[in-house]
Amino acid sequence: MSGLRFGVSFHGADLDHWTDYCVRTEELGFDVLYAPDHLGQPDPFVMLAAAAAATTRLGLGTYVLNNGFHNPALLARAAATVDRISGGRLELGLGAGHMKWEFDDAGIPWRPHAERVERLERAVAELDRRFAGTEPAPARSPRPTLTIGGHGERVLTLAAAHADVVAFSGLRHRPGRPPGEFTVAGTDELLRRVELVRGVAARHGRNPEFSVLVQEVLVTDDVERAFAERSERFAAAGLGTLEEVLDSPFVLLGSAAEIARELLAHRDRFGFTTVVTHGVHRDALAAVVPEAAALS
Repeated sequence: MSGLRFGVSFHGADLDHWTDYCVRTEELGFDVLYAPDHLGQPDPFVMLAAAAAATTRLGLGTYVLNNGFHNPALLARAAATVDRISGGRLELGLGAGHMKWEFDDAGIPWRPHAERVERLERAVAELDRRFAGTEPAPARSPRPTLTIGGHGERVLTLAAAHADVVAFSGLRHRPGRPPGEFTVAGTDELLRRVELVRGVAARHGRNPEFSVLVQEVLVTDDVERAFAERSERFAAAGLGTLEEVLDSPFVLLGSAAEIARELLAHRDRFGFTTVVTHGVHRDALAAVVPEAAALS
């Protein structure tokens, strides 16, 4: 087997057909259904609770919660509840938060990055304390699977020391632009981040799993044409050439079989064993799932 897991972040979910979406995602062979945490999107835990009732094996995760939005005591309660009613299927993902406008809209102070990471570290410690000593208790001991996601060195260092899964977003702030405008990290920069996490984890005697958030999935037999049609979009993301796109683990471009082989190469090069994409690309990535499963 390929040793890969596949997940979908349901950004833009249709509330009127939500349970159908969950059932279909499970039927397509995905391993995890993830909830984003943004204003203007449905509440993550309400959606995951409904998904738990509609599915039987599908993992249910947050990818990732904006820590600034959540009180740790209340977050522990919500997470433990969903973990219990789903039979231990919750994967709790946390991040420091990076969209300033959302903080402003919610009336929550926007703090410097270092302070947001410090608050995230305190939240992880408090969650562990709550999971160990309060009700409802999670289905798994001592806690649900913990994912910490981001791209900055501080967040990734924290993830390496504490998380079960380190989620690499690959998104870096566009220089000179307001918070929330991003480009995609190049592979050299990403490799440095991966080595950072490996080094910190080793010093703590840990071996977390690695996850990657894929921004675009294009299944096609005409790679050059598909690239040309989207060249401006790729350039805006910092991927100006076809070679850069094909080398990036944040964009998947090619036939289903080619993409499957590419994912195995990314697993070997970066350590990515969980591949997550946005809901709009679910069906495209679904074509890759059986191809990856067929490879050994």
